[in-house]
Amino acid sequence: MTASPTADLTGRVALVTGAARRTGRGLALALARAGADVVVHYGQARQDAESAVAEIAALGRRGFAISADLAVPGQAEALIEAALTQAGRLDVLVNNVGNYPLGDPLGLSPDQFRATLETNLTAPYALIRAALPALVASGAGHVINLGYAGVEHLVANTRAMAYQISKAGLLVLTRSLAQALGPRGVRVNMVSPGHIDNSIDLPADIKSHVPLGRPAQVDDIAGAVLFLLSPAGGYITGANIEVAGGYRLSLATTLE
Repeated sequence: MTASPTADLTGRVALVTGAARRTGRGLALALARAGADVVVHYGQARQDAESAVAEIAALGRRGFAISADLAVPGQAEALIEAALTQAGRLDVLVNNVGNYPLGDPLGLSPDQFRATLETNLTAPYALIRAALPALVASGAGHVINLGYAGVEHLVANTRAMAYQISKAGLLVLTRSLAQALGPRGVRVNMVSPGHIDNSIDLPADIKSHVPLGRPAQVDDIAGAVLFLLSPAGGYITGANIEVAGGYRLSLATTLE
């Protein structure tokens, strides 16, 4: 028997955080194309979230736009509760939302530093914890955390220190929970992009940063996510898949 690399998510519900725009929106639409109903989480971009839901509906799937400020304690749990109330179940959780402050490593106030960790690390933990009963009940629950290329081979990064710290912690969280939740039928993986064509700090000389000569497109990232959700990816847990075109294969390459 050959396991199919094509994900069929018919009858399943996925929640994507930060799904109103850019990468999160692309992932939400890719999941809908694969058959899933999708909860589109957003912070303040209500119109964008509602238009994403309209696109999901045009694909013949149910879409739900739910707002939550994931830097605020209690909001992650409220998001899961609202998602279950509206969608009825939850099979896939994609932790995409990320706070990406740039600048001097001591330029952030303690509150700004704390907010980065809350959004990028504490919120995914809280979301997984709140969603766990539904993910177990699914029988095929899956958490996919969005990391960043090079997180397994850390070097000093003065421009995005708080972000790097949070994503390194998210990798540890991914692997620890993969081990803990595997016996309960829940898989936990990470997909780590490098430079994306919609990045806020895309280098002009991208070819000198990426061996494959171009930034990632959202479809590249969605392809990895859908592979993990396919039968062919069904035995994978605790993995970190880099979708980066070779970015950061050399320690000479940095986020700068």
